[in-house]
Amino acid sequence: MSFTQGGTLSAVAVLVYALMQVPVGYLTDRFGPKRLFFIGVLGTTILALALGLVTEYWQALAVQALSGCSRAFLFAPGLALLSGWFPPHRQATAMGLYLVGMFVGTITLDIVGPLLVAHYSWRVPFIGFASLGIIISFIFARFGRVSSSRGGQQKVTIGEILRLFRYRVMWVCGILQYIRLAIWQGIEFWLPSLLIEEKGLALQLTGLLIAIRTGIIAPSNMLGGYISDRMKNPVLVIGLSLVMLAVTVGLFIVVKSMVLLIVAIFINALFVQMYFGPLFAFPVEILGTRTAGISRGFSNLFANLGAFSFIYLLGGLRDFTGSFDSGFYAIIGLCLIGLVMTFVLARLRRTTPGRQPPAGHTGAGF
Repeated sequence: MSFTQGGTLSAVAVLVYALMQVPVGYLTDRFGPKRLFFIGVLGTTILALALGLVTEYWQALAVQALSGCSRAFLFAPGLALLSGWFPPHRQATAMGLYLVGMFVGTITLDIVGPLLVAHYSWRVPFIGFASLGIIISFIFARFGRVSSSRGGQQKVTIGEILRLFRYRVMWVCGILQYIRLAIWQGIEFWLPSLLIEEKGLALQLTGLLIAIRTGIIAPSNMLGGYISDRMKNPVLVIGLSLVMLAVTVGLFIVVKSMVLLIVAIFINALFVQMYFGPLFAFPVEILGTRTAGISRGFSNLFANLGAFSFIYLLGGLRDFTGSFDSGFYAIIGLCLIGLVMTFVLARLRRTTPGRQPPAGHTGAGF
């Protein structure tokens, strides 16, 4: 496959995933999260198994499109399941914690996957991990519980989805979400190719570095959410993360030393998802919990449009220019735009009437 084809294979799943976010968020608010999450887990693992059996590119493309649809049932329902066990003033922490399970699986696959590929074939990791996931999905269906504090099903309407488009805070958060996932997925998808194709690292060493990087990202999610909740200042976490991302991505381009590049990769990992929880908690803080599923779906729609466009863009630029430099310069540009939006978000937080502050907060610092 060309780099453009590889980018397309991932981008089609991201595009379908993005388009399903608002509908699944609505269904979460309307019918509750557990059944929807089970559908997502089972469908995603079955399709991962199917991906390990394909023989043609078009088959992989079709499986990826269906996988994007099933994965959409994991996000808003999953956030709702986990955040229901946390008090209102700890929602950013809850949302940061949500990704930890995903990162644990990613670390395992990054370490074990290359070894299985080297000894068997690329199909074995897909088939093996997917089979385990199918079993776990039925265990969840049998034993998984929903927090009683979450409340019953909500009688939300289609009109409440449309009203989200009237709030400036949702548009600003949407732009920042676009930037967040464009940066993360652009780096996540193409960093292994950069290390192998342009830096000359072996597959096994690259897998180890990516696993360590993922191991740094996982606790940084919780750390960012905790700092945001503790300081009652999500905007600070968002702004600091974007500054550090711009600096470290710039280092990807200019440094020649492999040691310095690895240091930059690990520092970048610390901040690339640190603002996940604060950014998703922000609309709920402003608009309340009644339509939390819809607002999270709205935010994740924009986020995955960013991932879709930048996964494809970086692959296309690599084929066109022969280097990843131009793609990483584009990511730096996104960081700078994000900083401007962060100042706008801070102003909206101070001036939005009717905002619902976290429990126990006096209003100081707004």
